[in-house]
Amino acid sequence: MGNLAGKKVFITGAEQGIGRAAAEMLIQAGCDIYFHYHSDESGPKELVALANSLGQKAAYSYANLISLEETESCVTAGAEFLGGIDILINNVGGIVGRKWLGEIEHQFWQTVIDVNLTTMLNVTQSALPFLKTAQHGASIINLASLAGRAGGHSGSLVYSATKGAVLTWSRSLAAELGEHGIRVNAVAPGLILGTRFHNRHTTKESAEETIKGIPLGRAGTPEDVARVITFLAAEYDGFVTGTTIDVNGGIYRM
Repeated sequence: MGNLAGKKVFITGAEQGIGRAAAEMLIQAGCDIYFHYHSDESGPKELVALANSLGQKAAYSYANLISLEETESCVTAGAEFLGGIDILINNVGGIVGRKWLGEIEHQFWQTVIDVNLTTMLNVTQSALPFLKTAQHGASIINLASLAGRAGGHSGSLVYSATKGAVLTWSRSLAAELGEHGIRVNAVAPGLILGTRFHNRHTTKESAEETIKGIPLGRAGTPEDVARVITFLAAEYDGFVTGTTIDVNGGIYRM
């Protein structure tokens, strides 16, 4: 793996869960970092304090990433603060709500697509000029989901479709951006407790039933996913691109 010290990271949705755990791990690895947040700035504030205590640069700002104008402003502010972007982590996404096929209205369909795909398009397009000029190659890591591999639980039809699209987006983008020295990979977490996603949308009974089928016998943690993100970030000058790493305890294997 490459040395992450001094690498410039832009990460979306770093206020809690996987995003926050990944940001903290990258700070510990020596990165300078700019956080996007949407709902709560307490997490980013604590991460900035951690980075500063280690002599590293960190800052954050709010943006509605469905808005191209707000996204461009946020990414540009991050690139100016950091002096460029070497590593982009597209972490924002969500199920929005559980709706079965007969209940899906057009607005709900569009909202889930916007939250999981439009945000990724806006951020990646906005960051592209900076990634292209990274001195030693760049790395993009996109957060997908086990739901995009195997389909999710009932009521997650639209979410699962968008996360499957993230996997295809990552493979296609890896082919398109390889000539610029930009690697693109995806991470597909399974049941990761301690995140807002599962706190809101997964019952205790459902989690316990899922854990029964996990070969490792436990749910994952945000730190389990953060370690994989950190590995892919450190592959900025490596040979890993166009792939998906599953983090699910063995419940889905391929």
